[in-house]
Amino acid sequence: MTDQAGAKRTGVLAKKLGMTRIFDESGEQISVTVLKLENCQVVAVRSQDKNGYVALQLGSGVAKAKNVSKAMRTNFAKAKVEPKMNLAEFRVSENAVLEVGAELSASHFVAGQFVDVTATSVGKGFAGVMKRHNFGGLRASHGVSISHRSHGSTGQCQDPGRVFKGKKMAGHMGAEQVTIINLKIAAVDPEEGLILVDGAVPGPKNGIVKIRDAVKRALPKEAPMPAGLKTKAEVADGQAA
Repeated sequence: MTDQAGAKRTGVLAKKLGMTRIFDESGEQISVTVLKLENCQVVAVRSQDKNGYVALQLGSGVAKAKNVSKAMRTNFAKAKVEPKMNLAEFRVSENAVLEVGAELSASHFVAGQFVDVTATSVGKGFAGVMKRHNFGGLRASHGVSISHRSHGSTGQCQDPGRVFKGKKMAGHMGAEQVTIINLKIAAVDPEEGLILVDGAVPGPKNGIVKIRDAVKRALPKEAPMPAGLKTKAEVADGQAA
């Protein structure tokens, strides 16, 4: 086992299946988001000598070879892994580097651990200021006609006589990268590859989510180092299924 002191583990890529509820020991219900690991493997290793930084490139899901570029097919063949649908890099410390081809398990996280989750939020299209920025809108009567949900004045008269950059106005809402920190792991199911996160997670159903150890919380002693990996038997069973 690798020493946890000063170690920075890799994160994982998971698919958001949706939300459900579970019950704790006292009978209280907990709303959880169900995340599933799908063939999350190490595709490449970035080293300090060759790349100038230390990181792991992970891939998840399975892509058809015809939908993958020739250059990426070469990379996957070199790593001896199936073409992946999704790729992401995670910075790690020197003592948490994994071998190419290693497959991560849901046991990488433990119940009660805090994590940071990153995903692309649901796109809302063009939205007004009341929905996008929580504006209160204009008065319901006394001269206001038709423009009850408008943003009102945006600039000034003569000085400086313009609209400042960054002014909160109507526009495109959602479909941007969002990170939620300090979410708690409610439970894990390594056999099914499921991670249950307490609370809501950004992104739509079947969206890809990046999960990593919380930056502002201590790593539990029970967390496996350098990572929670599937055994050769588990990998073989998964391929047979």
